[in-house]
Amino acid sequence: MPTENLNSGRLRGVSKFRFGLRVLIPVLVLLAWQLSSSAAAEAGFQLPSPTDVIAAFGELWSSGDLQRAIAASLSRAGTGLAFGLIIGLVLGVLNGLFRISEELFDSTMQIIRIIPFIAVVPLFVVWFGIGEDMKIILIALACSFPVYINTYSAVRQVDRKLTEVGRTFALSRTQIILQIVLPAALPTILVGVRYAMSTSLLALIVAEQVNSKNGIGQIIYLASNSLRIDLIMAGIITYAVLGILIDVAMRLIERFAMPWSEAGKL
Repeated sequence: MPTENLNSGRLRGVSKFRFGLRVLIPVLVLLAWQLSSSAAAEAGFQLPSPTDVIAAFGELWSSGDLQRAIAASLSRAGTGLAFGLIIGLVLGVLNGLFRISEELFDSTMQIIRIIPFIAVVPLFVVWFGIGEDMKIILIALACSFPVYINTYSAVRQVDRKLTEVGRTFALSRTQIILQIVLPAALPTILVGVRYAMSTSLLALIVAEQVNSKNGIGQIIYLASNSLRIDLIMAGIITYAVLGILIDVAMRLIERFAMPWSEAGKL
C-alpha cells in the first residue's frame, strides 16, 4: 500500500511538471505582450494589451456574435474536412493496395498536391462563386492531401509477411485489408488525419477572407473596417484556441485508438 501511494504521488508530480512545461511559454508570451503593449502605446503604435483583448472577447460574447461565429466556422471547417478525409482515405488505400489504381490516380494527385491551395482561390471564385460551396471545396482540397500521402505511404509499408500470414489462415482479401493492413497502417494514417485537421483550420482562415457572411472571418473583416485592433486580435486568438482544441481532440482519439502507443513514453 505505501508503494502504491508513493507511485501515485510520483505520477501526480510528473503530471504537474508536464503541465507546468506546457503553460510556461504561453505565460511568458503574455507577460512579454503586456510589457510590449505599454511600450508600443508610448511610441504611438496600436497594440492592444491582453486586458483589452479580454474586454473585446467579453463584448463579442455578450452580444452573441462570438458563439454564432464559432458555430458557423466549425460547421464550415468540419464539412470540408469530412469530404477531404473521405477523398484522402479512399484514394490512399486504393493506390496503396492496387497497382492499377496507383497508375491511374497517383501521378495526378502528386501534381495537384504541389500547388498551394491558396493559389487556387481566385480560380475557385470564378468556378464556384463566393458562397459556401467555394469555401467547403477549398477546405476539402487542402485536407485531402495530408491524409492521402500518409495513408498511401502507410499501406505501402505494411509488412508483407503479415499479409502472408493472413493468406495462410485462408482470410479473404477483404478480411486481410480490414483485419491486417488497415490496423497496421493506423498510426501513420492518424498522423495524416491530425495534420489534415490543422490544415482545415488554415484553409478556413483563407476561405473566410472571401465574402464571409458569418464566422470568425466576418468578425475580423468588420473589425478591420472599423479599425478595431482589439477585435481583430480576438478573432485571431479564437482561431488559435480552436487549433489547440482540435489538436487536443486528435490526441485523445489517438490514445483511444492506440492505447499501446503511450506505454513506452517516459
